[in-house]
Amino acid sequence: MNFLPNIIFAIILVLGIGFFARNISKLKRNIFLGKDVDVNGDSKIRWKNMARIALGQSKMVRRPIAGILHIVVYVGFVVINIEVLEIIIDGLFGTHRILSGIGSLYGVLIGTFEILATLVFVAVVIFWFRRNVVKIKRFLSSEMKGWPKLDGNLILYFEIVLMGLFILMNATDVEFQSMNSGNVISQFFAPMFEGYNVDLIERVAWWMHIIGILVFLNYLYYSKHLHILLAFPNTYFGSVKPKGQFNNLEAVTNEVKLMMDPNIDPFAATDDDGSVPDKFGASDVQDLNKIQLLNAYTCTECGRCTSECPANQTGKKLSPRKIMMDTRDRLVEVGINIDANKGEFVPDGKQLLGDYITNEELWACTSCNACVEACPISIDPLSIILEMRRYLVMEQSAAPMELNTMMSNIENNGAPWPYNQMDRLNWKNE
Repeated sequence: MNFLPNIIFAIILVLGIGFFARNISKLKRNIFLGKDVDVNGDSKIRWKNMARIALGQSKMVRRPIAGILHIVVYVGFVVINIEVLEIIIDGLFGTHRILSGIGSLYGVLIGTFEILATLVFVAVVIFWFRRNVVKIKRFLSSEMKGWPKLDGNLILYFEIVLMGLFILMNATDVEFQSMNSGNVISQFFAPMFEGYNVDLIERVAWWMHIIGILVFLNYLYYSKHLHILLAFPNTYFGSVKPKGQFNNLEAVTNEVKLMMDPNIDPFAATDDDGSVPDKFGASDVQDLNKIQLLNAYTCTECGRCTSECPANQTGKKLSPRKIMMDTRDRLVEVGINIDANKGEFVPDGKQLLGDYITNEELWACTSCNACVEACPISIDPLSIILEMRRYLVMEQSAAPMELNTMMSNIENNGAPWPYNQMDRLNWKNE
């Protein structure tokens, strides 16, 4: 029976990691529903972007208060979880603080962890006040009501509880406190538990801490906090092209080349292999590429993109954050559909365009790239907006009247204005 706790721990560990791996496989499958995109080349630039933006948090500190607090939470949470290695070894083999055998370095490590845990606790409390008491404007948009708001708070509660359990676990560990090394924070809480069964409290805190970490790990799949894992690949695969460079459709490019080639007979019969031509633009998530779907899952819902959007600032319905959230919600819905139908997607009469994102939102965009520049982890809402506008124009001929007039003028007059080419220089005589 002495091995029972170890067996229970092993079962919990396997279930936690197994469920996480299962959800990650679903995540990968959903992202791979998108079209292939060429990301070869520019590897040095991509590695540099990942190191600078994801690891170095360079774009976060453009807003110093939130940026510095985020770095504290980010560094603290990553470093503190090194201690999980010790917990896993202790849990599987029945040892207690197995790494304490490394000597004085152990005290330095745990002391560092305790200081970071305290800083994370304070930073998270400030984040909670910013969201719920100060009520910063970008957290009050319509798309942030309901689950998005609850999700943002739940993750803060998770972090507060996990950091609290870590300090509690150390404060009630008699053996650790007797070492008088590394207990830089927990020593002040240890006297509070005199007269209590500290061994029981320590064990409960230890079990709750590791189970909480596993629950937190699996919660990520259902939360906007997937960016903890996806920010690195997202910044690596982010576009390295100049902002504003529009991608050309190969089919259209080939048609234009044929039109411009004087050696081609325009009346000659073309080869028709009977295949269905690719859709122009995107009306649903399957029409987007893999990087765009990765962007949707990586979105942190921080709202920096929307707060910088000139269309949103002038009262238009467009919110780049909502574009990403809608894309992710639709992708999750498609994934659930596939799961329910044994790996096949059954048309559900819905699509991203119309059921989630309206034409009004799409045409409000000025294509200024402010949202792309503002995103701290290289998400590109504009690329999705442009693909959906391309579908509206080229598949449905559903462009606004002003745009249709301009395109007709370009086709007939070679310019956006409704004047004959012969009259183009008449202004010089006035």
